Amino acid sequence: MLSQVCRSGFQPFNQRLLPWAQSTALSRSHPVQPSTIRNVRSWSNIPFITVPLSRAHGKSFAHRSELKHAKRIVVKLGSAVVTRGDECGLALGRLASIVEQVSVLQNQGREMMLVTSGAVAFGKQRLRHEILLSQSVRQALHSGQNQLKEMAIPVLEARACAAAGQSGLMALYEAMFTQYSICAAQILVTNLDFHDEQKRRNLNGTLHELLRMNIVPIVNTNDAVVPPAEPNSDLQGVISVKDNDSLAARLAVEMKTDLLIVLSDVEGLFDSPPGSDDAKLIDTFYPGDQQSVTFGTKSRVGMGGMEAKVKAALWALQGGTSVVIANGTHPKVSGHVITDIVEGKKVGTFFSEVKPAGPTVEQQGEMARSGGRMLATLEPEQRAEIIHHLADLLTDHRDEILSANKKDLEEAEGRLAPPLLKRLSLSTSKLNSLAIGLRQIAASSQDSVGRVLRRIRVAKNLELEQVTVPIGVLLVIFESRPDCLPQVAALAIASGNGLLLKGGKEAAHSNRILHVLTQEALSIHGVKEAVQLVNTREEVEDLCRLDKMIDLIIPRGSSQLVRDIQKAAKGIPVMGHSEGICHMYVDSEASVDKASRLVRDSKCEYPAACNALETLLIHRDLLRTPLFDQIIDMLRVEQVKIHAGPKFASYLTFSPSEVKSLRTEYGDLELCIEVVDSVQEAIDHIHKYGSSHTDVIVTENEKTAEFFLQHVDSACVFWNASTRFSDGYRFGLGAEVGISTSRIHARGPVGLEGLLTTKWLLRGQDHVVSDFSEHGTLKYLHENLPVPQSNTN
Repeated sequence: MLSQVCRSGFQPFNQRLLPWAQSTALSRSHPVQPSTIRNVRSWSNIPFITVPLSRAHGKSFAHRSELKHAKRIVVKLGSAVVTRGDECGLALGRLASIVEQVSVLQNQGREMMLVTSGAVAFGKQRLRHEILLSQSVRQALHSGQNQLKEMAIPVLEARACAAAGQSGLMALYEAMFTQYSICAAQILVTNLDFHDEQKRRNLNGTLHELLRMNIVPIVNTNDAVVPPAEPNSDLQGVISVKDNDSLAARLAVEMKTDLLIVLSDVEGLFDSPPGSDDAKLIDTFYPGDQQSVTFGTKSRVGMGGMEAKVKAALWALQGGTSVVIANGTHPKVSGHVITDIVEGKKVGTFFSEVKPAGPTVEQQGEMARSGGRMLATLEPEQRAEIIHHLADLLTDHRDEILSANKKDLEEAEGRLAPPLLKRLSLSTSKLNSLAIGLRQIAASSQDSVGRVLRRIRVAKNLELEQVTVPIGVLLVIFESRPDCLPQVAALAIASGNGLLLKGGKEAAHSNRILHVLTQEALSIHGVKEAVQLVNTREEVEDLCRLDKMIDLIIPRGSSQLVRDIQKAAKGIPVMGHSEGICHMYVDSEASVDKASRLVRDSKCEYPAACNALETLLIHRDLLRTPLFDQIIDMLRVEQVKIHAGPKFASYLTFSPSEVKSLRTEYGDLELCIEVVDSVQEAIDHIHKYGSSHTDVIVTENEKTAEFFLQHVDSACVFWNASTRFSDGYRFGLGAEVGISTSRIHARGPVGLEGLLTTKWLLRGQDHVVSDFSEHGTLKYLHENLPVPQSNTN
């Protein structure tokens, strides 16, 4: 049952194949080294390099992240994916996109196979056209007129449609694959091809030969000759081929494929019929979970339904093939759904035989939501008690924390840059500072949630209040710094927010013990689940898609991390800063001793911090003065590498290396020095090259200082103070969840206040809007009422 379709013929195909065979090791994302070549075979005197499988077959992948190692992949296209909404004709745009994705993966060195529907729909379109044309000719001859009457289209038999449509469907696929210099081959099968041992061996051999020759097999049931489907028959024993779901599963196991991707018109497997109330997409499905799923009806076209897909998927999983069921029709995702799945992204439902010991991240999100709501109902004194207890635990368990941190440092040695190692390191003094900061947060939490901001008498006996409430569930993603965990947890507890924490793997041991202590503190008032540490293999990009569970994302780390999260977040607000390009302007009236001292502290005290000095602006009149010389000598002693700005370089005969960019965050003992002519030029420079984080003026002239403070548009602007003061603990906030350089909601170090939002409470007595109409009996008063000085929940 083999019909190879390659219209260009053997010779042109050979010509296309030769460059591929010669350049495989250079052009593919998984290059083949000479030592890894299993064998060299030939066909038509052209050598073929067979790339070894990336893993031994026999056991499916346990986690999504491993799907990137899939070598042999079957993609099943359901009828709803291939056909148009009118079920007559093909969805050409989707097909073109699917072919492009399959071609990309094929050209990476993977072995791709397609199981496709669509012959019946394509044939139905052709036969309808032929019938309409035939009827129009007959009517024109009969009436002697060209005017057509309404014509009834007879019911078309599916096998006839398949016979008429299969060749056109295959020609379309071949034309599309040709655009990527890939040849396709058609294989039509029936049940007998799998159950008859000789036919089964023939089919297996043909498929392996096609894959060896870098040809994409396109497989379909031979619908022109198969008997009518038995809709109620179950898949038992050796799986039958009664629809393309079972065909794809049987083919995947027969060919020992690593991954089967089943594309349909739904996002994946839901715990109840999609569209029903409270239906939830199942991210990962395990054998034995069928009892937790209520199946709905089949899709608008096709022989299978979700139940058939699940049974076929579980059968394939048992045979050693991983399976993902996903949506291939959604216009926003269909253009990259296949490649996203292979990259391990959280798309559709992933079938796995390995059930994790802990909860899924979706379950953790739900626990953080419910735990956070319970936390918000506690009395302020109870939330403060939890934070005080956490502060005590940090000091009581100091040795355990430092021991865990030592493991992290040992494992990170040689892998992390020195500034990151410094961020990763914990010490007794750091833990003591943490405990002090947490107690400050506890004190400030007494009047946070439920605080009345405004009271208005709308009308007689109708009063309105605006009160503070938690934002909901926070996702905080942080790198390297384990001390961030208790700080953020304390702020979330004080503000009554649920919290999901995603720390870097370099701090895994430290984060684990700190989270255990946090949950121990929460347990004293029964809200242990309010703070969750994500320990699964979830990618940050996948976490950013949980828009129904997360209300705010706060990234703490490099500017690249912040940009990546802002790009990945879909519908979830992100609060974070861009680069920490902090400036210090040394004015012509600056104090010599103050300037040197402030530059040293801002640059050298902790150069990896986002509030460290990166660009030093010097007034031109200070060049070649004792003040300038003292700053330069100090930087040399501190071993700070100096980069010269364009103007500064022009003043020097032998200058330091000229800066590549004035928008650089070094994060190390490096500093850019530039010359300006006035305070206004310094402000202009900061606005052009800065990141609105923290900027400082050093001067003894109060008028100049005030001009700088009022005109620099940054989150933090200082006079005669180190940039390093830009910090929640130093501001007296206890700690911060991050530094925000945005202009919406919160700005600068974000403490407790930045984690609250508001809601309106209206208390009336049978008030209706119609009473306030033109002819109503009531009038609006809108009187401002006094706000209580302090209040509790």
